Amino acid sequence: MSQTLSDIARYLQSSDKKVQLIYAFNSTGKTRLLREFKELVAPKIKDENTEPSRHKILYYSTFTEDLFFWDKDPANKNNPKLKIQPNNFTDWILKDQGQDQNIITSFQRYAGNALTPKFNTEFTEVTFSIERGNSERSSDLKISKGEESLFIWSIFHALLEQVNNTRNIVEPSDRDTDEFDQLEYVFIEDPVSSLDENNLIELAVELAMLVKDGTQSSLNFIITTHNALFYNVLHNELGLSKEGKKEGCYLLEHHEDGTFNLNLKFGDSNRSFSYHLYLKQTLERAIADNKVQRYHFTLLRNLYEKTAGFLGYPKWQELLPDDKQAYLNRIIQFTSHSTLSNEAVAQPSLQEKQTLKVLLENLMKNYSYCQQDSQND
Repeated sequence: MSQTLSDIARYLQSSDKKVQLIYAFNSTGKTRLLREFKELVAPKIKDENTEPSRHKILYYSTFTEDLFFWDKDPANKNNPKLKIQPNNFTDWILKDQGQDQNIITSFQRYAGNALTPKFNTEFTEVTFSIERGNSERSSDLKISKGEESLFIWSIFHALLEQVNNTRNIVEPSDRDTDEFDQLEYVFIEDPVSSLDENNLIELAVELAMLVKDGTQSSLNFIITTHNALFYNVLHNELGLSKEGKKEGCYLLEHHEDGTFNLNLKFGDSNRSFSYHLYLKQTLERAIADNKVQRYHFTLLRNLYEKTAGFLGYPKWQELLPDDKQAYLNRIIQFTSHSTLSNEAVAQPSLQEKQTLKVLLENLMKNYSYCQQDSQND
């Protein structure tokens, strides 16, 4: 059933799952969903006595990344600085919580000990240099986009470590701060932009450790991503497939009419929403509803090509049944590539419909497609 993002935010809040993992393609609405959820958990009220939203929810998003930008002043081109837009969030972490050294330590776990950030005394900018292990130090340099993403994430990572360490002290009176006592949610939106696979996997593994630690103190985590590998690593590291669990993993879909669906998914992205499975499910639905059109042969050919490429076959035609390989190849080529005007009829013949069904069944039975996809419905 179609929903608004407000509906989905309320659903996520009402869930008893400590971890909710959401996959969504780019431009689906992940950032808007975060805004809706934040407003639901900690609505803005213009009252000086109102507690900051961070007392209820911490979040990482594109808004977090936008607080950091490179100095564009031509006069400073030989002295690159990553500027920090001061606001309540950055001042709280860097000045009030004093996390600068923990941030540097976290960043160097990803980037190596040589690449060293240095904050200025006002925490309004940071420079980077290569420390060579002796008195030598390189001049300030502009780091890559991936390293920049890791640095910004390291700020949030250090904060989460502090939250966990503080909340894991059972008696609130024994804690160094009461800032985190009322914290309920951590919402993380796509922290892996511009990362290579090695850093992405490392970040996912470390995040999973933070999540496991945080759930021990009753924190609730919502993580959204457009990256299938990141989703898969988190899915496996957090054990979300154990004991046939289905709830807590979702695919967020955005429809042309402006509504959304949050679909429950079972298994990692390879089983739940990869493009080849989308093709497979589209063909199965067309066959079941007796709505096969000629364009479905193009989808079928695409599915054969993807399967052959994955399995290492030089040609997709090698997956066709041996006894009718040449004939079936001509059928697929003819129905998917024909350009003759008198053949441009959407409705295929009964025999062609049956051929589509036979060829799809051939893939399912002979090339190790999982037969449990109904669990995703």
